[in-house]
Formats: sequence, C-alpha cells, structure tokens
Amino acid sequence: MKKTVMSICMIATFVVLAACGKPIATEGTSSSTTTPVASTDSASTATRTITYLDKSYTIPAKAERIVITGSLEAMEDSILLDIHPVGAISVSGKFPPLFASITDQAESIGEKIDPNFEKILSLKPDVILGTTKFDPAILEKLQQIAPTIPYSHVATNWEENLTLLGEISGKQKQAAQEITAYKANLEKAKTTLQSTLKDKQVLLVRMREGAVCLYGPDLYFNPVLYSDLGLAIPAEVAAAKSQEAISIEQFAQMNPDVLFIQFSEDENPDATGALEDLQNNPIFQSIQAVKDGNVFVNVVDPLAQGGTAYSKIQFLQAFVDTLQSK
Repeated sequence: MKKTVMSICMIATFVVLAACGKPIATEGTSSSTTTPVASTDSASTATRTITYLDKSYTIPAKAERIVITGSLEAMEDSILLDIHPVGAISVSGKFPPLFASITDQAESIGEKIDPNFEKILSLKPDVILGTTKFDPAILEKLQQIAPTIPYSHVATNWEENLTLLGEISGKQKQAAQEITAYKANLEKAKTTLQSTLKDKQVLLVRMREGAVCLYGPDLYFNPVLYSDLGLAIPAEVAAAKSQEAISIEQFAQMNPDVLFIQFSEDENPDATGALEDLQNNPIFQSIQAVKDGNVFVNVVDPLAQGGTAYSKIQFLQAFVDTLQSK
C-alpha cells in the first residue's frame, strides 16, 4: 500500500514539474521550442536608420513586405535587383508587361497618381516607396500606414535611388555591381561611337497626348545623351525646364541628325494614330534624320521612365546597338 501511495505522489510531482518547466523531449519529436514571445516582439520591432538624399528614415531591420506607389522608377529598379513587392502600381487596371518579372506576387494598389490607401493598409507593408511627385498630404497618409520613403523622380539621382533600394532589400552588393557595370559600359560606348557621332545633333522626344515633347537636360533619357555620353545639347533642350510640347515647325527647325522617338498608345489614348500622322507629315519628312534613315522608334520600352538605373542600362545598350547596326 505504501509503495502504491508513494508511486502516485511521485507521478503527481513529475506532472507538476513538467507543467511548470520545459516540455520533456521524447523520441521522434523536436526538443526545440517556440521562440519566447519577448524575443519575437523584439525582433519584429527592431529598426534601422538609413540615409537617402540627406534625409534619415527609420525602417524595420528586416523589410520584406514592400509596397510601391506612385513611383514607376522604383518598380523599374526593382527589376534590376529582382525585388518582388507585395503591392505595386497598375496602369489602366493591369500590370504592364515591362514589370511582369516582379509583379508575380503583387496586388494592385491603384494607379500611379491615385493610391488606394485601404488596399495598402491591408497588405501590412514594412516599407512604402512613394514618389517625390506626391503631394505632402499623400505622403503623410502613407506614413501613417508604414515607414514611407519618397523615391526620387529626378534622373540625376539614379545612383542614390538604386543604392537605397539595395539597402532596403539587403542587396547592396548587387546594386553596387549594377552601377559599376553601367559606368564601364558607358566608357566603352564613348570610345565606340566617338567617330560616328562627331558633329552630329542627337535628339530624343516623347509623344504624349498626341504632341511631340522634349525634356530638359536633366530629365528623361537626356542625362545619358548629354551628360554621360557628352553629346552636344540642342539649345531647345538646354532651355527646357521640364516636359515641353513643341510644334512640328519647331521640331523641323531643330533638324536633328539622329532622332529617337518614344511612343506608347497608353500615353496617347485619344491620339493613337499620332505617330503615324507625324511620320506622314511633309514637314517631318524634311528633317535630316528622316532623310538619312536615322529615326528610331521605341528602342526601349516606351513606358520606361528614362532616369532610372534600369532605363539607363537598357537605353545605353539599345543606343549602341542601334547606331552600330547602321
């Protein structure tokens, strides 16, 4: 009887101790346990500070859920670094083919200038990449959802942009490699095209809403042409402050030797035949580039923003390939 009572007491004691302590490991099960709640909370609330364009931003130590809104520039650079945002910009209700490689896991958070705040909130982002084009009120609303960084739309900030994206995603090395490779290819291009472009006026225009538009020297693809490659800047480009529409007569007066035209029907919804109309215009046909067969349409995707690392890399390669094939 005493042995029975003693056995019962020992079992009871063992049960109490087991309940108060760690689980007993048994054969065929793991001896590890779930990370303590305190440690999990500490990891999830850990932050780091990054500096971008002379401003500091505090973001989660591990930023995995990225939402991009308003900035096609950030989406372009994400292609280079193979970053897959959980939320991204749609164009006319869908993701353009240009971004197919990175939007496989993404949900639409609205159009470029019309972010859907409720949708963004539902995606529980770690970081939101907005745009410097946004009104401060929009950035403030986004900041209430998650740490928000306005991604620059200015072409001359392309290195800082890609470096930022590398820091957020933990792909700093890859970002640095892309920048180095572009600069190396640029030097090769200068050597290769030096004789071909000597004394030539090169111009790139974009058709928007049926009009021929040119850009200032620091905008769109112009930094590749006039800063990186060192080509002569047409006076009209040098004087342009932003996007400026020009008449066909002004266009002909500029009379470029080499002409690149970017045209997308999405940017010309009410003038889908504008490019064909331009090409059939007798005044346009009088331009030297047209006479010499040096007019090139959409050498890169017409949706490309021009001032990103992705755009620069794509355009430089297309520029060299196009002129070498002549």
